[in-house]
Amino acid sequence: MAVSVHEAGKRKPLRHRARLPFAANGPFRTDPKRDSVAGLLMGARAISTPHAQIPNALTILRLALIPLFVVLVLGTDGEGSYVAAGVFAFAGATDQLDGWLARRWHVESTFGRLADPLADRLMIDAAVILLWLDGRLPWPALVVILVRDAALVGGYGLVMTRGYELSVSWLGKAGTWLLYAAVTAMIASDEGTTWALALFWSGLAVAMIAAVLYAVTAPRSFGG
Repeated sequence: MAVSVHEAGKRKPLRHRARLPFAANGPFRTDPKRDSVAGLLMGARAISTPHAQIPNALTILRLALIPLFVVLVLGTDGEGSYVAAGVFAFAGATDQLDGWLARRWHVESTFGRLADPLADRLMIDAAVILLWLDGRLPWPALVVILVRDAALVGGYGLVMTRGYELSVSWLGKAGTWLLYAAVTAMIASDEGTTWALALFWSGLAVAMIAAVLYAVTAPRSFGG
């Protein structure tokens, strides 16, 4: 029990300090969960409320760009379009930026975790469908992309409802960047540009390898 001097040398007992069984060492124990939550809140308060909404605003903007992108591509009549390619490239840039800002500012949200990958998949899926309709992308590539994205979105929603959080590997990010670069090049160029199609297959191969590796390692992570 701690004491303090009170009036002419009389000692006055102070209240007991709780020793909580969380820390391994030290005279006073702290709750690590409480401390981590407090640290997160302090990090969130480091930026203003309008700034905290920027990551979600970028995700919403990317969703809003999808119909504009579709209209621009349909208006090209099969020719390359730098404007449509620029819109697609800008959407890819915001896909990287919104997640980075949310993590840096500690303002991750449930909306962002669900809407961000959905917006990413919808933009890429719209692009590959349009390229297939235009005859610049073979149907096997379309099928692989659509099946992969449906599995990713469905699986992500399933694990989120069970309290798990997924992080994208560097290999998966590399595959996504290659796909964005390849599709951007295919949209900007005319039909028959072989190097853009080769880049697309490379990006798809990297993305599929990342998906297989994740499918192998994820069950062990969840079980642990």
